[in-house]
Amino acid sequence: MKIFSIKTIPIASWSSDHALNLRPRILTLYILCLGLTLFGIGDSLLIASGAGNSPWTVLSQGLSRMSGLSIGVTTFLTSLAVLFFWIPLKQRPGIGTILNVVIISIAIEIFLPYLQQPDSYTLQVVEAGLGILLVGFGSGLYLIANLGAGPRDGLMTGLQRVTNLPLARVRTAIEVAVVFFGWLIGGTIGLGTLMFAFGIGPAVSMGLYLVNCFSTKST
Repeated sequence: MKIFSIKTIPIASWSSDHALNLRPRILTLYILCLGLTLFGIGDSLLIASGAGNSPWTVLSQGLSRMSGLSIGVTTFLTSLAVLFFWIPLKQRPGIGTILNVVIISIAIEIFLPYLQQPDSYTLQVVEAGLGILLVGFGSGLYLIANLGAGPRDGLMTGLQRVTNLPLARVRTAIEVAVVFFGWLIGGTIGLGTLMFAFGIGPAVSMGLYLVNCFSTKST
């Protein structure tokens, strides 16, 4: 299907001309922040569902158990390590790279206390699925803004450019590898973890497709 075969980030009329843009248009910055906020709400839904941590949290948890460091510290160090992989992939950071960390964290801090874990496991899985879809749509908004990707999304787009595979396949391969390694070193997984690992790639691809369809195309 075309929706899952996207290989490049679409360009819209409101997209920034380049990632290293320190004076973006207000509309571009607004859409970037909206996308990152939706991303954070989606993450909050996944956390609140109790169906399982995201693959990168599983990895951070495993590294924490191996090293004795806190999950917060291992998460930070993992993000730094991912950024180092940007160098051979020739990825460019931008203000979106910084805002990715800041806004998503704030969104989780604000919305998570208002989200309760459902009593029914079926509803937990549904909530996790909604969270994954929202993360995908938020990713579509902020990536098309073209103001710099977050560490993991930048790894995805960089590897896509090298392999020329669809973004959905690249992201799925990354997440599956991360959750497998995280599990091997002691991280715990659940159904929501596997849903995220196999579903986030198609969800991001769908988000890019939908945002592109409803955006005025760049000339």
